[in-house]
Amino acid sequence: MDENMRREIIMEHYRTPLNKHRTEDKNYQFVNTNNSSCIDNLDIFVKIENNCISDICFDGEACAISTSSTSIMIRNLIGKTIQEAKEYIENFEHMIQEMDYDEDLLKEALAYKEIYKQGNRKHCAYLPYIGIKKILDKYE
Repeated sequence: MDENMRREIIMEHYRTPLNKHRTEDKNYQFVNTNNSSCIDNLDIFVKIENNCISDICFDGEACAISTSSTSIMIRNLIGKTIQEAKEYIENFEHMIQEMDYDEDLLKEALAYKEIYKQGNRKHCAYLPYIGIKKILDKYE
């Protein structure tokens, strides 16, 4: 995936993010995750049924990196078991920390493959994962 394609994926998910809406459904677990050094402030709602993520939605204000990363994360996590989701998140974290990871697992999230070059943007890309991990960590 070249730089232009990565940029295109990020901008597409920023302009038209998946599942960007709130829910009042009590079957969803809620977590807020924010970045104290910028405007990024995301409310994430996760529905888990039968040890599987059946839905995720989010709302809030965030930069292009955080918003697009959340949208891509949602696309890649819905339908996964909790264990599969944890493996995906670990792979994403390894990628942005320049550690070994499985490219095939990350799909469009490879758009952030070189985010490590911009240290301050790594946190923006990882912000939604911090929130979702808080929910998934309840399922040990």
